[in-house]
Amino acid sequence: MTWDWHAVSDFMPHFRDGLLVTLQALVLGSLLSFTLGLVWTLLMRAPTRWVRWPVGVVTEFVRDTPLLVQLFFLFYVLPEWGLTFSALTTGVFAIGLHYSTYTMQVYRAGIEAVPVGQWEAATALNLPRRRTWTVVILPQAIRRVVPALGNYVISMLKDTPMLMVITVLEMLGQARLFSQQRFQFTEPLTVIGVAFVLISYLASLLLRALERRLVR
Repeated sequence: MTWDWHAVSDFMPHFRDGLLVTLQALVLGSLLSFTLGLVWTLLMRAPTRWVRWPVGVVTEFVRDTPLLVQLFFLFYVLPEWGLTFSALTTGVFAIGLHYSTYTMQVYRAGIEAVPVGQWEAATALNLPRRRTWTVVILPQAIRRVVPALGNYVISMLKDTPMLMVITVLEMLGQARLFSQQRFQFTEPLTVIGVAFVLISYLASLLLRALERRLVR
């Protein structure tokens, strides 16, 4: 077996297309998971169990089922009920929903880590409940959970190849298609392997920089 640089150069246009799709899925999925996770957390702190119980059941069910099963269900079963979305939209929603059940626990831990005195001070100042959350509690909680959220971003990146099973041509999908057409597997798979390492490393550096900035 010899390394073929011509195969690498031929694969690069496909790699760029796959990289763009991977980054789209990662960014949009991360934003969705962070937003939904915060929503789940706030709903779980609702005073009535008629809100907490359904949210707990839904999030527990999503967290306890594999992402791959959820992808197949959303892409192949929902159309039978009249709900049809593009493959990329379905993949982004599946990743965001799945990981929101994990980020929910991260937010919960961050909120519980806020000192009780902060709640008491907001009450003493007669701050409205909404302002207490947006000005006092959430800014302190989010600073505490940035490292954990960053770990889930990297986990989502490593799960994006699963989107290939619902016909999304992200990096691995492009490499698999190219390999089947050219019967050359080593070069495209090596390229995307290096790409995953580099993207994960750069993401970790950015998250560390953000963490240091928030600490200051």
